[in-house]
Amino acid sequence: MTRPVALVTGGTRGIGLGIAHALGTGGHDLCVCGIRDAAATEDALAKLRTTGAAVHYAQADIGSSDARATLIESVKSAFGRLDVLVNNAGVAPKERRDILDADEEAYDWLMNINLKGPWFLTRDVARWMIAQRDADPGRRCSVVNIGSVSADVASANRGEYCLSKAALGMATQLWAARLGEYGIPVWEIRPGIIATDMTSKVAERYDAFIADGGLVEPRWGTPEDIGRAVAMLVRGDLPYAPGQVLTLDGGLTMRRL
Repeated sequence: MTRPVALVTGGTRGIGLGIAHALGTGGHDLCVCGIRDAAATEDALAKLRTTGAAVHYAQADIGSSDARATLIESVKSAFGRLDVLVNNAGVAPKERRDILDADEEAYDWLMNINLKGPWFLTRDVARWMIAQRDADPGRRCSVVNIGSVSADVASANRGEYCLSKAALGMATQLWAARLGEYGIPVWEIRPGIIATDMTSKVAERYDAFIADGGLVEPRWGTPEDIGRAVAMLVRGDLPYAPGQVLTLDGGLTMRRL
């Protein structure tokens, strides 16, 4: 296998699909995972194959340690290598709830997927990447975490989500520091208001926010916006910047008078 391979978690819909499509267009073969049956992903996989990439789908819940191990073995079986990990899979709270009424079971469910999953998946993938670079020092490997502006913008009706993204931000720093000696850069992208299934439930609220001047660039972000940014990073277009955070939010978090 001579083409680099990217694993994009949650890569068959929304932001993940936009990322996978950009990486496929840029010359990567692809493994995408999700929790849906393979039959439900056929349209997404067909779209990805139009890029010329070899595409492999693995059904996996990254919140499960057994599923993560099976996922990595699936990539090894399909491609025999892995050059890029994009930790994109994530969930919103099942129910927006005041933090005074926070539910512990709901908290654990979300944290397993949004934080524990990418933390331990990165650990296991990093070990494999280190071994690959030991065998081939010229191999370029990297990790990209997809966070959120919710890492530092508080929403008291979805506190567990904000906590998960804030902690993922520290995970980016930790892995960047630890993997730097192996030449494996780690970055984070923090999207703002992106048009996906997750945000469709609150589209009316965000439409009003944008119309009222809430953004500097007055439009919804798209999965393609995030995909182009990830492709730029893994190409090596942003050297000498380990652990950096790119905020793609249309100016949502810009301080303005």
